[in-house]
Amino acid sequence: MSVTPTPAELLEIAVVVAREAAALAARRRSEGVEVAETKSSAVDVVTHTDREVETYVRGRLAELRPGDGFFGEEGEPDDSTTGLTWVVDPIDGTVNFLYGIPQWAVSIAVVEGGPDPLAWRALAAVVANPMSGETFTASAGGGAWLDGRRLGVAAPVSLEQALLATGFSYDAARRVEHAEALVRVVGRVRDLRRLGAASLDLCAVAAGRVDAYVERGLKPWDHAAGALVAVEAGAVVRGEVGEAPSESMTFVAAPSIAHDLATLVVEAGI
Repeated sequence: MSVTPTPAELLEIAVVVAREAAALAARRRSEGVEVAETKSSAVDVVTHTDREVETYVRGRLAELRPGDGFFGEEGEPDDSTTGLTWVVDPIDGTVNFLYGIPQWAVSIAVVEGGPDPLAWRALAAVVANPMSGETFTASAGGGAWLDGRRLGVAAPVSLEQALLATGFSYDAARRVEHAEALVRVVGRVRDLRRLGAASLDLCAVAAGRVDAYVERGLKPWDHAAGALVAVEAGAVVRGEVGEAPSESMTFVAAPSIAHDLATLVVEAGI
C-alpha cells in the first residue's frame, strides 16, 4: 500500500474488517442477544455484541492503519494523526438485531477531515449485512457496488410513483411529530417503507430498491457509509439546504424526483 492510500486501497481494508465484524456479529446473534444498557430512551438499546464488535473493529483498524482516527457509536473517539478517521456503526439496526429481524448491518466508512459530517469528505465505505449475505461498497470516484454488481439509482417518472423510506426517532414525542408529518406525505407518493436500519435504507436507494430516503436525527455513524454508496450510485444526497447530511437532515433521492420531494418535505414539515 502506498504511503498516501487511495480510496480503493482504503476500501480494501474496510471490506476485510467489515466482513470479519459482520461474521462475529452473526455468530453472537445465533448464540442469543442480551441487552447491556439503554441510552437516550428505554427503547434505545445497546447489546453486548454492539460493544464487542466495535472493540474488534477498533483493534483491527489500529493494526492495519495505525494513526488513523476512530469515531464509533459505542466508545470514545480516537484522534487522527494522518488526517483520516474511520466512522463506524458496529450494528446498525440494533433493535432489528435484538428481535431477530434480518435487516441490520456493520457500517464502516473512512473520511478525510472527520469526524464532523459537515466538514468531512468520505473516501470509502462498506455496509455488510450478514443475514442477507450482501455487502455494499463504494469509494470516492470509484462507483457503488453490491457484491461485484455496479449500482445505480432508479428513475421514477414522478413523485407519485416513488417509494419513500424513512425512520423514526427513539424519542416518543419526535416519533409522533414525524408520523404526523408523514400523513401529509403518504398520499403524494407510491408508498412508505420503514425498515429500521439507516445504512441499509441508504444502500437501498443506491440499488433502486426504494427511490428516496428522508430522516432527521441520524448520527454520523448512521449515514457515513451509506451516504457515500448512494452518492456513488447517482443519488442526490444532502442535509439542510446547501449542507451535507447531518443530524439535522438526511435527504437521499433519485435525481428525477429530488426537487419535488424536497418541496414536499418542506410543505409537510418534516
